[in-house]
Amino acid sequence: MQLQNQIYIGSHQRQSVYDLNILDPFNQTIILFIHGYKGYKDWGAWQLMENVFADSGYGFCKFNLSHNGGTVEQPIDFPDLEAFSENRYSYEVNDVNSMIDLLQEKFPNCKIVLMGHSRGGGNAILCSSHPAVDGVITLAAISSVKYRFRHSEVMDQWKKDGVRYETNSRTQQKMPLKYIQYLDFLENEKLLDIEAYARKLNKPCVHFHGSHDESIKIEEGIALASWTKAALYVLENSAHTFESAHPWQKEELPAAMQFIVNKSISFLDSI
Repeated sequence: MQLQNQIYIGSHQRQSVYDLNILDPFNQTIILFIHGYKGYKDWGAWQLMENVFADSGYGFCKFNLSHNGGTVEQPIDFPDLEAFSENRYSYEVNDVNSMIDLLQEKFPNCKIVLMGHSRGGGNAILCSSHPAVDGVITLAAISSVKYRFRHSEVMDQWKKDGVRYETNSRTQQKMPLKYIQYLDFLENEKLLDIEAYARKLNKPCVHFHGSHDESIKIEEGIALASWTKAALYVLENSAHTFESAHPWQKEELPAAMQFIVNKSISFLDSI
């Protein structure tokens, strides 16, 4: 079974898309992959990573968060900046839970393991208490949502303007973020407390982080590993995307990502 750009209903009833790859023989475990901020399911080398897991007997599902800036018709890059501007952390948690429910309905007897990159790793922790989830893998994950709002001068200006813009270095788009994202955090602070969910996580978990990650410092990975009492693999000299980039035109995974896949398969085999 190899499905691409299937539609699911995400937060605020917005349609988005997912891929599902299950090959024979299938070991009855599905990895649900959650992309990060300014990301999408087709970014970089994620497809190659999916192929390795599928060839190893694991089901693999990757999807676009509902307000990541993509559309059903154009799931790559960011054609809908209005949707992007309306995004908020609680929407992402809802999207992940919706995809877990979808997989559980389609495959009621399968194990589901969450794998998230960057902000997606934080979302994996936040959704780890879902009863259908059997394990968690994080890649360069954030350890706190509140920490993202730490710069008082930025926050004051954001509140005053109602919107702020971040330039996408690859597409050169000025990507808008409405202040409603912070208000949503305040309203849902307990729902978005990664540390609290990590400390009560009683399911198998493993973390990966690059020693030279400039986007999410290694200290956040160390904190997650401490709270979850789980293994942390530090990839020396590796950065935030583990040497992947978009577009990724090579036929092989970067060495750092291949290491992550190998260790993840060993972890999954032990669940």
